[in-house]
Amino acid sequence: MPYLERDGDVFILYLGNEGETDNENRFTPDWIDSVHSALDEVEAHEGPAALVTTATGKFYTNGLDTTWIFANIDGLPGYLDKVHTLYTRLLTFPMATVAAIGGHAFGAGAMLATSHDFQIMRADRGFYCLPEVSLNMPFTVGMSALLNSRLPKQAAVEAMTTGRRFGGADALSAGIVQETVEGDSVLATAVAKAAALTATHGPNLAGIKAGIHRDLLVDLGRVTDKSNFSFG
Repeated sequence: MPYLERDGDVFILYLGNEGETDNENRFTPDWIDSVHSALDEVEAHEGPAALVTTATGKFYTNGLDTTWIFANIDGLPGYLDKVHTLYTRLLTFPMATVAAIGGHAFGAGAMLATSHDFQIMRADRGFYCLPEVSLNMPFTVGMSALLNSRLPKQAAVEAMTTGRRFGGADALSAGIVQETVEGDSVLATAVAKAAALTATHGPNLAGIKAGIHRDLLVDLGRVTDKSNFSFG
């Protein structure tokens, strides 16, 4: 499960427990609640602060919990609405946010990274991928709006309609991430980026972000229509 560490004024949210093996950091309902709890703790901090999210091992996050979905198919629309709350939370978070993508970011996990202010990706390992087209799974209104708002248009078209796996260099070229770094330095680079922005923490920044993402936030707040959504 997610846990917090701190490097000076930078909070580091690990998306999975370092001691767990084969952890893909999927969006189980409990995992979503745990991320929100960690963000509550960070948001309660007074003074300069910024947030970095990252993960150890092979995955940044592998997205939706398909095991839970197939066992609770009638609950899928509500589950997706719960996923949206993470995107909304990060888009309006009252401090700078940086995704340190050191492993695979797939599906909803790729969208989580895209919900941050900045994205830094490892150059030599990991893919950013939206596999929904291959899964015969539509994007929700909110997810589509997120990707079309935050990615360059042609990058969104290619990622969403082909399921292409973007390695670090390709993700940088496409404008999906702003920086790539070699080896294991992605976290240190992200922390340095965040540390330079800790003075911006506060309600004014949250308000600026809400204005930037105004239309997107409306779409993320729409209730998922069960009649228009299926999986598989």
